[in-house]
Amino acid sequence: MMDIGALRGSVDLPTICRYRRRRQILLCWPRESFGGGPGMAKKALPAAHYVPPLTVSHPALLAGGRDVAFRETLYLMVLTLGQLLDCREAFGRRAGMTGSQFAVLFGVAYSQGAAKGASGVTIRALSHHVQMADTHVTTEVGRLTRRGLLEKRPNAADGRSVLVSLSPEGRDMVEALAPYIRAVNDRLFDGIGAEDMARLGDILGRVAANNQAVLAALKE
Repeated sequence: MMDIGALRGSVDLPTICRYRRRRQILLCWPRESFGGGPGMAKKALPAAHYVPPLTVSHPALLAGGRDVAFRETLYLMVLTLGQLLDCREAFGRRAGMTGSQFAVLFGVAYSQGAAKGASGVTIRALSHHVQMADTHVTTEVGRLTRRGLLEKRPNAADGRSVLVSLSPEGRDMVEALAPYIRAVNDRLFDGIGAEDMARLGDILGRVAANNQAVLAALKE
């Protein structure tokens, strides 16, 4: 790596330098061109000359020393996440509920009998299944229970938690919504196979796990 700092003394005027690794050249501009000199008006760096810093440093995520593909993938992930949330909200509206309530209702439908001999699902297990906070799931379970779509009973296994299951009305709701959801998902994931989904799940799982540590550090 070229030592930019060591070269500044050889330049007549105080300069701002940037080493362009892609072209293996050193670009220097007079500091006055950025308004650094006394009485000088500030001027913007020419767009064609500006090289923004990398947003990631892992070599495996860089292509030719650049992070363009990495950033574009992140933008695509955010776009796709927003679209999936829009679909979930649309599913909820179909049943006269929010997207979160829809996720909880269907989460109960597919997890209430997951354990052998189970007659419901705990809040903790349901939260893990639908990837929502325990407190959020508890709130939505309460609302769906008051609406008559879910039922709660004490968990005989530990005496502290409750087991949540579909009521007859809840089962009818799930059966009525399923064809609509199936049609949307068939269109949404057309051309994507089981191996693709497995790889996607693995990648998202690792990012989510890393994100826990990142968020914890940001709070410090």
